[in-house]
Amino acid sequence: MELLGMSPMRTKMTRIATVLVLVGFILGVRGGEARKGKVAESFAYTGISCRRHTASIRDFGGVGDGKTSNTKAFQDAVNHLSKYASDGGAQLYVPAGKWLTGSFSLTSHFTLYLQKHALLLASQDIKEWPVLKPLPSYGRGRDAAGGRFTSLIYGTNLTDVIVTGANGTIDGQGSFWWQKFHKGKLKYTRPYLIEFMYSDTIQISNLTLLNSPSWNVHPVYSSNILIQGITILAPVKSPNTDGINPGINKKNNPNVFQNIKLSSTHSCTNVRIEDSYIVSGDDCIAVKSGWDEYGISFGMPTKQLVIRRLTCISPYSAAIALGSEMSGGIQDVRAEDITAVHTESGVRIKTARGRGGFVKDIFVRRMSLHTMKWVFWMTGNYKQHADNHYDPNALPVIQGINYRDIVANNVSMAARLEGIEGDPFTQICIANVTIGMAAKAKKVPWTCTDVEGITSGVSPRPCDLLPDQGKKKITACDFPAEPLSIDRVVLKTCTYRVNHM
Repeated sequence: MELLGMSPMRTKMTRIATVLVLVGFILGVRGGEARKGKVAESFAYTGISCRRHTASIRDFGGVGDGKTSNTKAFQDAVNHLSKYASDGGAQLYVPAGKWLTGSFSLTSHFTLYLQKHALLLASQDIKEWPVLKPLPSYGRGRDAAGGRFTSLIYGTNLTDVIVTGANGTIDGQGSFWWQKFHKGKLKYTRPYLIEFMYSDTIQISNLTLLNSPSWNVHPVYSSNILIQGITILAPVKSPNTDGINPGINKKNNPNVFQNIKLSSTHSCTNVRIEDSYIVSGDDCIAVKSGWDEYGISFGMPTKQLVIRRLTCISPYSAAIALGSEMSGGIQDVRAEDITAVHTESGVRIKTARGRGGFVKDIFVRRMSLHTMKWVFWMTGNYKQHADNHYDPNALPVIQGINYRDIVANNVSMAARLEGIEGDPFTQICIANVTIGMAAKAKKVPWTCTDVEGITSGVSPRPCDLLPDQGKKKITACDFPAEPLSIDRVVLKTCTYRVNHM
């Protein structure tokens, strides 16, 4: 049937136009509905690997209201995305919002990305924190003799994992745990924020970590780890928070904010920590390798560790601590361009009879220290033990400790160096160091026992056990020229677009 007054050809064209208009209208409506229901966001990061597949936590029922538990949503998302491990890997995008969650485990060839205004809130429901066995190199938990709660973000036996963001935030809501610890109500050791065990090729970067229940980042028994651009903020004031001093009994004198560190690097190889800022109630970075007979038996050292461009505020502890749990050994640590303000000590070495193991080939240069109790502190009298079964004849070897190019001001005491009688700390080298003493500084700036070494260009004058070799030796304590393999890692720029509810 032809339309009145129209030719057959014109009628056909009109019908086609009408259909096109209707189709356009329908698609427009559906497109509008899609635009209303979906949000498209772009994001980018530099990483050890880029991923082929992307999903949002909202795709798995995540609700970012700060009240709804997302533990199942996070674990479901990781489990689903794990199927892409052999197909270019996958990543989980966490958009702006407050995402309450308990512990969840990651998978290999995977990225967890937190957008700028994304906030992961650690659950205060203790049922959302599974319990693990103690670390084999420790033999017991840190807070209690039993096991330990699984970390908030956890992984074991993984490879190629990234936890990063646009400075997204992870809040451990630690006061919940600190109060329980304070009251002696914990049967297991407090959880950490991020932990990887028996893993290889790990990146943790561009995040803000708040109020961790205990350690913040804990790579253990792992290798090839990059930690960069991390901000740590934790309280520095609490009862008995002068660090873990010799003779303190944790049961009677609990230090509720102890062990709030950027990274406790435990029995790891090839680690790079850089460009990070920490305000902490304990050591900003702690380097460990096992406790007494358990660490000796496990026998896995921490070695080939680089720390650079670190800023630390820790009134009751150290910018970098080596030990005291060093029974598996610590070797080839390189720290440079370190700034510490209102911090107890710069680099601290802690050990004791019964530890065994070694700390050797330590190189530190270009430190800027402001308002310190000590610049240098080494002690062989750190008397905390896992149990009473340690061997008191297991003596640690501390040797090859090198410091150079250090400026400090408002310092109470230049150095407290205490080796072990019959087991001195040897091959200590300190060069080109200027220490400005505080108005109420100790009358004797250096105390040294059972140590051996040399100094050059150090002021105030060191102790006699570290004789000054004169300015002709100012280039002593040289930093290694050959970079470690972790310094050769080149990051890729990864750019993505994600559509989510």
